[in-house]
Amino acid sequence: MVLAYGKGVDSTAMMIELVARGEAPDLVLTADTGSEKPATYAYLDIIKPWMERHNLDFRMCRYQPQRFKHWPPYATIVENVLTNATLPSISLGRHSCSLKWKVAPQDKFIASWQPAVDAWQRGQKVVRLIGYDASPADTRRHAHALTIASEQFECRYPLREWGWSRTDCIARIEAEGLPVPPKSACFLCCGSKPDEIRELPAWCLRLIVLVEARAAPRLRTVEGLWRSSTRTRPGRMTDFIRSERLLEPEEIDRIECEAPSALMLFQEAAAKIPLPERPHLADWIDQFQLQLENIA
Repeated sequence: MVLAYGKGVDSTAMMIELVARGEAPDLVLTADTGSEKPATYAYLDIIKPWMERHNLDFRMCRYQPQRFKHWPPYATIVENVLTNATLPSISLGRHSCSLKWKVAPQDKFIASWQPAVDAWQRGQKVVRLIGYDASPADTRRHAHALTIASEQFECRYPLREWGWSRTDCIARIEAEGLPVPPKSACFLCCGSKPDEIRELPAWCLRLIVLVEARAAPRLRTVEGLWRSSTRTRPGRMTDFIRSERLLEPEEIDRIECEAPSALMLFQEAAAKIPLPERPHLADWIDQFQLQLENIA
């Protein structure tokens, strides 16, 4: 049994209750996109000791890009979209970012995990424990999941078996004496609410502005990371950051006017360097952040 740990409320409550019922999974597996909200990484520092106390085998996996062509190497969703001058696929009405950065790395990890290999050789399936609760939204996701057949995996939905809502999940986590985890998502996800953007540190906000500025010349059907404007928020997160003064207007202007060109110059220079010595995109981002912090 493999528990797909999304690092949020539902999967945390499911894990706690399964352990309490004597049904601990053989593996707790999570995929790291490299661009999760800082609060999510902070929560891992809280929940990992709990898992250790209960002898759970916890592993993190990550998508490993292999083909960089003439681009600087990258390792996260943010670095990926900056390289390609685009937005995460979910902002464009697709879901390939989740498949690429979350589902595929977990499938690859399990494919070489010896207990899974042994189970398949015996003609058995690996049981995947999925944290869909009994809410209407997860009911729709559950209905879709049931249409996907697999020869290797059998999916089980314990929260739905127990009839648990999100409120039940929160109560179970609190009863365990643990803080409730924040909503788990990348910090530039279009599903982020305005309050979630307000809570982000400056370094995340700068990258949001940079991603939208870098992608802007190629956007045709969406305004920005939030896709299109509503009565409560603009389509561009940058406009929200500006209106709320989460960053100073001068800093936003500097990023929009200078950073995309500077990044392209970096990419052009990197293209002339053999891959083994080629600088990583993360190196450029570190300098980008450092320069803005020094100015601030």
